[in-house]
Amino acid sequence: MTDRTLTVTRHTHPRGGIVLAVVGELDHHTAPELTRVIQDTPFNSDVPVLIDLSELGYCDSTGITVLIGAYHRAHQANAPLLLVGLNADLMHVFRIIGLDQLFTFQPTIEDAVNALHA
Repeated sequence: MTDRTLTVTRHTHPRGGIVLAVVGELDHHTAPELTRVIQDTPFNSDVPVLIDLSELGYCDSTGITVLIGAYHRAHQANAPLLLVGLNADLMHVFRIIGLDQLFTFQPTIEDAVNALHA
């Protein structure tokens, strides 16, 4: 059993897009919750998906694998996918392993929505 918790909520942003707000710690114990929400989220070219990681306290390699799965799903559907609010440590890891070449990042949800409408 683990003390780690993860909450993922999905809502539609008023200006368009599906926001997946991830709060807590994303590891091999909690990754199935995010995986389930991603699987239940419609990916299509008309609706961007914004994964809000601004309240993510921890992410291990399993969590990164789930995010890569979301990228592949979005890519296959030609759907915009943005990662939002990564902390400096997680952004550093993404750069080291080259994921900054795959993902689009924005500091806040509002910045992400503005970038999509630019």
